[in-house]
Amino acid sequence: MGRCESCVELLFVRGAGNCQECGTPLRKSNFRVQLFEDPAVDKEVEIRKKVLKIYNKREDDFPSLREYNDFLEEVEEIVFNLTNNVDLENTKRKMETYQKENKEVIQKNKIKLTREQEELEEVLEAERQENEQRRLLIQKEGQMQQMLKRKNKQELLDKLLW
Repeated sequence: MGRCESCVELLFVRGAGNCQECGTPLRKSNFRVQLFEDPAVDKEVEIRKKVLKIYNKREDDFPSLREYNDFLEEVEEIVFNLTNNVDLENTKRKMETYQKENKEVIQKNKIKLTREQEELEEVLEAERQENEQRRLLIQKEGQMQQMLKRKNKQELLDKLLW
């Protein structure tokens, strides 16, 4: 059963409360706006984000394409298991083990991703500035054409009147 934001606010005035249907203790901080119509899709997207923060290796981290594909397959299996509540204990344990064993690589890739995001943001900002300059130039050219039209019109009127 879905809840609107005002209901959530009322239920969690103190930040925590019990579910009105099953009595499970809930915290307001765990609620988020549902992005997709289907809650299952929303759940999978959230789980995938969490898993990919840990399993953040890239193709160039592997000696072969086959090993990279095996890695991707493992990630998909973990996302599936967590989304569908399949073998949760082992899946969570597997993630914890992977996270401990690959701590340095995870951190390195996180830093690399941050750098790439910053570079992408710089490129996007440069593009925005270029587009703004282009827009201003087009606007200025339009104004100049309007002025030229008025001037030509006035000259034509002056010639006809003399």
